[in-house]
Amino acid sequence: MGVALHPQVPRRWFRHTIPLAILALLLYLCARSLRSLSGCGPGALSCITEGSPPLQVQQQSGSLEASEREEPQCLGPQGMLGRMMRPFRASLNSKGDVELSQYLAGWRELIKFLSPFGSIFAFATSEAFTKVTALEARVHGPDAAQYKSLAAMVAWERRAGLLEQPGIAPRDSAGSSGSRTTLLLHRALRWSQLCLHRVATGALGGPDAGEQCNDAYGTVLGPHHPWLVRQAVRLAFLSFPGRGRLLELACPGTREAEARAALARAAGTLEEVYNRTQGLLAERGLLQLA
Repeated sequence: MGVALHPQVPRRWFRHTIPLAILALLLYLCARSLRSLSGCGPGALSCITEGSPPLQVQQQSGSLEASEREEPQCLGPQGMLGRMMRPFRASLNSKGDVELSQYLAGWRELIKFLSPFGSIFAFATSEAFTKVTALEARVHGPDAAQYKSLAAMVAWERRAGLLEQPGIAPRDSAGSSGSRTTLLLHRALRWSQLCLHRVATGALGGPDAGEQCNDAYGTVLGPHHPWLVRQAVRLAFLSFPGRGRLLELACPGTREAEARAALARAAGTLEEVYNRTQGLLAERGLLQLA
């Protein structure tokens, strides 16, 4: 994707190109933020290919087991990964549904977790924060009783005639249905989960974390973005922190093997939530809603 830089291009020019590309990306996304929030049109960050995906992704994350001797602090009650995993796990109720209040609480912790990873996640977490806030307004609003769970929300919005026509973006993205907003968050969750899983399980001597997360971007989001955005993202990933730094941020004060295992467990939790949500949306014919 893109044209390789000529080896004779001065390093000074390359160093200045990365922040300029990132700035161009952020300005582009700010100017089109409303359209980005509305669906899978050009510039939308929260879309993945829906052509012929499996109903659910094959469970891959969590393949690395944490040490049985002592659980790392990052997975504990005060650890960043632990704070993120608990509400997401709690969102998976025994009835096969997704509790929206816990799902959104998990998303807030995920945004906090991703923010220190660098500018490449700045725009993604900004959009996710906007969607989380919009959906929370419904969960805690006058119709809160209808927004307890994903299944209850979809059923009520369908009865009330609030669902948009599939593939047709509303004029005012702030007025999107809760079901549409959830679908956009659901797609963003897939990119986050895939990136974290690859950081946790990448082989020594193999592709670095930036290359793996960029590949996840290309698989999940890139096909829906204009060439300019794709190139800016590609350059931004060149300044992405190395795997060691990411593991240190995810699980500070632990050995690499323990940090990898902890991050793999966290990615596994995100994958479980993704699969549950994917199944519920597919059963209700809503994967093409946005």
